[in-house]
Amino acid sequence: MGNALKLFFYTFLFLFLSISPVIAQVIVKKTFTKMGSDFEVTVVAETENEGTYFINLAIEEIERIEQLISSWNVNSQTSLINKNAGIQAVAVKKELYDLIERAIGISKITDGAFDISYASMDRIWRFDGSMRTMPSDEEIKASVAKVGYKNVILYPENSAVFLTKKGMKIGFGAIGKGYAADKAKQVLQSKGVKAGIINASGDMNAWGKQPNGTDWKVAITNPLNKSEAYALLPLYNKAVVTSGNYEKFVTFNNKRYSHIIDPRSGYPASGILSATVFAPSAELADALATSIFVMGVSQGINRVNQLPDVDGIIVEDNGAISTSKHIQINND
Repeated sequence: MGNALKLFFYTFLFLFLSISPVIAQVIVKKTFTKMGSDFEVTVVAETENEGTYFINLAIEEIERIEQLISSWNVNSQTSLINKNAGIQAVAVKKELYDLIERAIGISKITDGAFDISYASMDRIWRFDGSMRTMPSDEEIKASVAKVGYKNVILYPENSAVFLTKKGMKIGFGAIGKGYAADKAKQVLQSKGVKAGIINASGDMNAWGKQPNGTDWKVAITNPLNKSEAYALLPLYNKAVVTSGNYEKFVTFNNKRYSHIIDPRSGYPASGILSATVFAPSAELADALATSIFVMGVSQGINRVNQLPDVDGIIVEDNGAISTSKHIQINND
């Protein structure tokens, strides 16, 4: 390339870059209630109107998931599975079948600490301030008689699900919001949204970066003082979920019992104030955060350390903090 041609080329490039419009990005967010919980969807878009359009797509997807997994909607496939417990298998949409299959997989790796068949438990524990005495051992044992993920039978050839005991029920309270957050994120990414956060009542899934190029950051609440955060951690293309017992619990004989119940024994989990899990999906983080309460600190951290791309933070009743091997807490 001759000198004159080079000069022309670089002059043209300079003028092009000078007059090319710089597309500004804005952060658009909306808060709403779905699945009985507060959601907040945040997206990075070129305009406010574009951001609102994307958020509405996310809301539509969350509504679709709610209809799919809802056990309080008598017409849902989940309700149909429950109605036919002990009677016959029910063929369902592949999406629901796959979600149930993954839930059973989590039950296996947590030794039953997570179990979607918990929905059949008798509600003998109340965390509304009305409890005065502990349930008896007999009541507690009877409350879990119909619980057990091993009694959820799957038929892959036609995506059918069978609950072997009459009165059994499945529910997605400990995994559903996380799944909805994941699916909403997938929809937005498929539409070209480069960055955002889906916050499903604390089940958060983020991707991309903020308009200024920095990572999204999540504050981990100090369960001993909810007005403070004990850590501020970056969240890049990952999900985070925190489960806590500092709002719903009962105390008997100077021992705190969480509203999170061990589905194997019927007894509430104890010893942990909060469990935070970082994972590739909010669905997985949601299930593991609940499971850690049941498994306890030592087993919970050990299990998290065995899972790829998963990390956790546990705050015990006495304020002690335990973390998985890759976590670095930065209070700045």
